[in-house]
Amino acid sequence: MSLHIYDTSTRAIREFVPVEAGRASIYLCGATVQAPPHIGHIRSGVNFDVLRRWLTRSGYDVTFCRNVTDIDDKIIRVSAAESVPWFVVAERNQRAFTWAYDTLGCLPPTVEPRATGHVPEMITLMERLIARGHAYASGGDVYFNVQSYADEYGTLSNQKLENMRPAADTDDESCKRDPRDFALWKGEKPGEPTWPTPWGPGRPGWHLECSAMATKYLGPTFDIHGGGLDLIFPHHENEIAQSQAAGDGFARYWMHNGMLKIGAEKMSKSLGNSLLIPDMVQKVRPVELRYYLAAPHYRSSIEYSEEALLEAAAAYQRIEGFVTRAAEVIHDVDADAPLPQAFSDALDDDLGTPQALAVVHEVVREGNVALSRGDKEAVARLLAETQNMLDVLGLDPRSPQWRGTGSDLTPVVDALVAVALEQRKAARARKDYAAADAIRDQLGAAGITVEDTPQGPRWELSR
Repeated sequence: MSLHIYDTSTRAIREFVPVEAGRASIYLCGATVQAPPHIGHIRSGVNFDVLRRWLTRSGYDVTFCRNVTDIDDKIIRVSAAESVPWFVVAERNQRAFTWAYDTLGCLPPTVEPRATGHVPEMITLMERLIARGHAYASGGDVYFNVQSYADEYGTLSNQKLENMRPAADTDDESCKRDPRDFALWKGEKPGEPTWPTPWGPGRPGWHLECSAMATKYLGPTFDIHGGGLDLIFPHHENEIAQSQAAGDGFARYWMHNGMLKIGAEKMSKSLGNSLLIPDMVQKVRPVELRYYLAAPHYRSSIEYSEEALLEAAAAYQRIEGFVTRAAEVIHDVDADAPLPQAFSDALDDDLGTPQALAVVHEVVREGNVALSRGDKEAVARLLAETQNMLDVLGLDPRSPQWRGTGSDLTPVVDALVAVALEQRKAARARKDYAAADAIRDQLGAAGITVEDTPQGPRWELSR
């Protein structure tokens, strides 16, 4: 079976056939950096990181472009409210997003363009649209003429032009030929940043930015465009219109991840119910938060609750427990071991992570049985399968991302704990169980959990 994905534009599951054999190109709408990220923002990063990892595992050379919208109406409003330059707001929050992506194990993008670095490409795109009769300049602004593209406009969101509301993206609608025309370029306003253009100074519109960056790095036609469901209209609809009207093929597949909700409402900063990443990783470890976000199907909505978060953390710990115990028995894991067919089939079926994780848990159950029987051959095979599956999902507890690098104190703690465990062993040998329990309790108070196993006592840091 080959990869099949749900394409929003056709509302159907389609086989993934790339523009260029052996290569896959992905553009993901990244952060608009007016505020730090909550878990609703980072869900998209995790979902498309799994897609990227799976494409790589499937043999594709992946180019992954995730943009940064660093100039926008919202950024300007925050800038004014805080009385700081717009670029201070953008830089501060971009760093917060980068930290969050890194903390949750998302691989760095191949390229991460900023909107403000691509104004020349935006000017070129507007010139092409004006020359083709699909855009016009008015009062220092430049607008996309939706009537010139009426037959195709609305295909992604399954709407008819006559049923659409005004774009409502300018203070003076009289500049537009049609209230549904959307701004490609916004003319100069007092106190706002500007860039020079043939139509006067100003700043880019949101939709124009992504079209210019996507085609610069991935070409006029590329494979997959991703983002949250809330971007389908108007953002992605407008990207398609301006790009294809200019003569580009643009994205062949459109993938959209579901929203994360609290109660019946989508998470947003305006609702005041944001769950920021630094706060979340105080509740659970980053790898457990990643598991929580990756476990549901990417197109499903997530109803956030702390109970569900802790259940996900416990589920991950069961996987981690097997990997840790098995690695004490098997020291060399076969990184080239084949993945279980059911796991591959699940991910090939529109990135079915719930079914893929069900396979992981089944293999872990088999592995625990093999451990209890002392069947080292089976343990070796099942550990290799488990770690290889977890690597695809970015969840391998033995990867450098989750084990830490450069400051691993395991050898030091091993030496200190070994002394205490020898004392405990001696106490148990003379049947002084009170002393043995006291030693274990002292270790527990120091944050170290001791577990008695057939291979002898083992320790780990307490949860």
